[in-house]
Amino acid sequence: MQYIHVAEDMCRNGSLANSTESLNSAQLIGDSAQVSSYNLSLGVILAIFSAFLIGSSVIVKKKALLQLARQGHTRAGNGGHGYLKDWLWWGGLLTMGLGEVANFVAYLFAPATVVTPLGALSVLISAVLSSYLLGETLNLVGKLGCLLCILGSTLMVIHAPKEEEVTSLQEMTVKLLEPGFLVYASFVLLCCAVLVCYVAPRVGHSNILVYISICSLLGAFTVSSVKGLGIAIRTVFSDASVIGHPLTWILLIALIASILTQVNYLNKALDTFNTLLVYPIYYVFFTSVVLSSSVILFQEWSTMAGVDVAATLGAFLVIVVGVAMLHLFKDVEISFHQLIGQLPTRAKTEGRSEERIPPDEGGGGGSKKEDKSGLIDNIYIESLPPMREEGPRVFIIS
Repeated sequence: MQYIHVAEDMCRNGSLANSTESLNSAQLIGDSAQVSSYNLSLGVILAIFSAFLIGSSVIVKKKALLQLARQGHTRAGNGGHGYLKDWLWWGGLLTMGLGEVANFVAYLFAPATVVTPLGALSVLISAVLSSYLLGETLNLVGKLGCLLCILGSTLMVIHAPKEEEVTSLQEMTVKLLEPGFLVYASFVLLCCAVLVCYVAPRVGHSNILVYISICSLLGAFTVSSVKGLGIAIRTVFSDASVIGHPLTWILLIALIASILTQVNYLNKALDTFNTLLVYPIYYVFFTSVVLSSSVILFQEWSTMAGVDVAATLGAFLVIVVGVAMLHLFKDVEISFHQLIGQLPTRAKTEGRSEERIPPDEGGGGGSKKEDKSGLIDNIYIESLPPMREEGPRVFIIS
């Protein structure tokens, strides 16, 4: 009997221990999910705030460049750097810097596949502000192109793969040294070198895609550096040795170099081309490069379903169509009011043409009978014998 009581006590204690462990595990899982949801929400809020600041900064810098051009300074597109002495341009740069800081912090809480496409909001902000502050116009085709760009980017966010969690600089080093990313980084650097040294001096002033392509391709290094430095900042409080880690300084140098180059060529693009064209195309190209670099760096395609892969590719094609509409039809003067105004005018024209040639009661057109009778008269006249003094023939059309 004593043995039975001891066994019962052991079972009860074991069950109690298992129950307690299960409750603790469930509580930890719930807390982890709550923290993850909180981090994602905070990252999205910071990304939206960043988009507002960056979209506003583009308009401020564009206004400063236009003022300098009216004052006779050398344009930035021609190699001038007079904007460095203008306080309005520095105000735009400061606003852009604050937006980039907010964007930097957003990458600490949310994956790049969520933060980067939210930059579409900056396109809308810059479009609205440019119409009020700069007097620039965007035709109906361009507006539809912007809509397609945003739609395609939204679909890419919905179907984008989840980012793999990297928690240490050691893991980041392993990712950066993988052959796939090394080949990708080498290809991007080669393209940038060709664009900067050969293409930009020749067709940079006439082709909007040259300067923007340089800025966008460097985004692969910018975002990768931001993610790595974010890991270093998060771990510096628990492990101060990350400050002396070689990867920390490599990422910092790469970030500074890429940002300075992007600012230079973005200024040239803004000074040479329309803001409403520059920023949407820059957003699309930059987002595509960042998403592709994130996929290659973290190898996320292997975890995607076939539907998500097809949707992602379709979304990318939608973005390409939107960019083509923005670039190819930018000089076409067409608006929604003009399109609506053409409908009643065309209807009136068709009505007048029907009144001029009314159909007969038999269903056939009157013009057919006139042509037939005229042809018979011509044949009859030509069959008559010639007169003594032949004059000009007269064709009677009844």
